[in-house]
Amino acid sequence: MALRIALAQIDTCVGDLDGNSQAVLAWSQRAAEAGADLVVFPEMTITGYPIEDLALRASFRRGAERALERTAAELDARGMGDLAVLVGTVGDTASREHEGAPARPTNQAVLLQHGTVARRYDKHHLPNYGVFDEFRIFAPGDDICVIDVRGHRVGVVVCEDIWQDGGPVSEMDENEVALLVVLNGSPFEEGKGHIRTELAARRARQVDAPVAYVNMVGGQDDLVFDGGSFVVAADGTLLASAPQFVEHLLVWDLDDGREPRTGEIAPHLDADAEVYQALVTGLAGYARKNGFRSVVLGLSGGIDSALVAAISADALGGQNVIGVSMPSRYSSEHSKDDAADLAKRIGADYRVQPIGTIVDAFEAQLGLEGVAAENLQARVRGMILMAISNAEGPLVLATGNKSELAVGYSTIYGDAVGGYAPLKDVDKSRVWALSRWRNNAAVDAGQIPPIPESSITKPPSAELRPGQTDQDSLPPYDLLDEVLDAYVEHAEGRAELLARGYDPEVVDKVLSLVDRAEWKRRQYPLGPKVTALAFGRDRRLPITTRWREP
Repeated sequence: MALRIALAQIDTCVGDLDGNSQAVLAWSQRAAEAGADLVVFPEMTITGYPIEDLALRASFRRGAERALERTAAELDARGMGDLAVLVGTVGDTASREHEGAPARPTNQAVLLQHGTVARRYDKHHLPNYGVFDEFRIFAPGDDICVIDVRGHRVGVVVCEDIWQDGGPVSEMDENEVALLVVLNGSPFEEGKGHIRTELAARRARQVDAPVAYVNMVGGQDDLVFDGGSFVVAADGTLLASAPQFVEHLLVWDLDDGREPRTGEIAPHLDADAEVYQALVTGLAGYARKNGFRSVVLGLSGGIDSALVAAISADALGGQNVIGVSMPSRYSSEHSKDDAADLAKRIGADYRVQPIGTIVDAFEAQLGLEGVAAENLQARVRGMILMAISNAEGPLVLATGNKSELAVGYSTIYGDAVGGYAPLKDVDKSRVWALSRWRNNAAVDAGQIPPIPESSITKPPSAELRPGQTDQDSLPPYDLLDEVLDAYVEHAEGRAELLARGYDPEVVDKVLSLVDRAEWKRRQYPLGPKVTALAFGRDRRLPITTRWREP
């Protein structure tokens, strides 16, 4: 008899124990109505993920356990007692330690059935690299988990357990499982999707059984989860897949016969579509989960603010975007026109607040010149945006990109102010590519492109002095981004960069700028991670250091 499995890729919120539990009940109901025998939810479903040091609070663990028990009882009360429900939560070691030993938190998968917590499994492999810090927080498990669902033996593991050789998966073939299910909280980064499916295919061949991989979706602080749940056959063939960046119930049947069934296969997103949707998902999740209904940003007419505005409109609706033009004596007419045009295209609340008289008042008091005077303009603009936020409640968005952040090309307490930075992990070259992709997508859909063409084609400029362009003080962005990719993303030193053939003057300038800007990056708002190495959790360097590349 076939076993019907439902993979529920849902969007949870850290700490919302009641809301997450209600989501489990609602999606379990959908699974039951679809005829599922087993529904699998992502890693840490009840608690949200990642919970970081909340795991260390006994009060939080007790709250999660109460929520878990209520969920089990309510499933039974709603007539879903026979449905096997696998969810993630935080557990602790108290039940398997010697009496009197202090409890330690665990990353746990549990089986809910017949109104009770029928089985528990603690994640074995605890990642301690990149954005992950689980080895410090959790205690590892050491048991194998194989459950019986209508006569089918189903192995259960959690996320990193399939990424590391050995451990629970290596013992699954000894248990002759018919299916291996994996509960995941795997953050998005460009190019990671095919790595997941290739890894799952390898594990499927290892256990000689299909692998069902369920991943969460949504934004959580600086992480984005893209869903993309899937099933692969014992030989590694893709049998079913869910779309990315949306909640979804993927239903698939495990047959007793030799030929595996093929289910729904979601369309593949190209690279720019993936990254753009990740940015939208990250902003939407951060705003919603922190109670923001609108955002405010400075509209300069340039490409960065234009792309952030388009992302904001897609995430929250154009009517919930406040775009503020803050012209100075150096602002060009075409920049002001482009800002107004963009706001009209996306339906934003467009405001004009000249900064000339405010800057004049500061300069009259302080007598500033040069860079100090330029930075003053940026800081006045930041002050205006924060004042609007304080008065009306929108979330302030910083519009700087990864290239600028890398070399410190931003004004601290000026254009660096804000609560969220959508382009923090997007280099300048990609900003242009994503802008063109978004406009082309609009044309394909029969819509008006959101970004004015002149914002894409004109030379980038902060417009803080007459005739200024970014390339007055920076290498061309295509060259800059190549050097930054090698130095920041791949940790290559000066010798390696020179061996690649880069000009020594360019290398020395870029490395010096990057090394001197660490203090600025520490104070920059968080933003969504979309590359393998984002500033923040992925890259931790001392601010005070005398090391310089030889």
